[in-house]
Amino acid sequence: MKSLVARDLWQWIGLAFSLVALPSLATAEHEVFYRYVVLGYVKDVKGAPLRGVAVELIREKTGFSYLAETDAEGFYVIVSRLGDESAGERLRVTAGSLTTTIVASFDSQNHTADRGTRLDFVGKKAVERPTWFASSLRRFLAR
Repeated sequence: MKSLVARDLWQWIGLAFSLVALPSLATAEHEVFYRYVVLGYVKDVKGAPLRGVAVELIREKTGFSYLAETDAEGFYVIVSRLGDESAGERLRVTAGSLTTTIVASFDSQNHTADRGTRLDFVGKKAVERPTWFASSLRRFLAR
């Protein structure tokens, strides 16, 4: 009888811990220091948007893949999971038949600013525009 009471007590303690700990773990996954956003446009040589183009980001370190597809404006957004330790990690981005590699660049001490870059595919060129990232993200979120 004594062991049943002790076992039940430990089960209740475990349940209480999971109810307290799990919400904080789930919240942490959505914090800015776990996200790296790559967004941009895919356009043809004349600058016309290409709709329905598959865009893929692959973390070279882990092989994890994140997918997106361009909308009617040729715009895409990929939200990947990169923590503080991933600063400097190489990311391979493919849009249709074009592939380029970028480096995840952010201040791992800054846990308030959104992390990411803007990467446009125009014609046969990939053009990274990190200084355009914040304004592009704001426009996207305002949609």
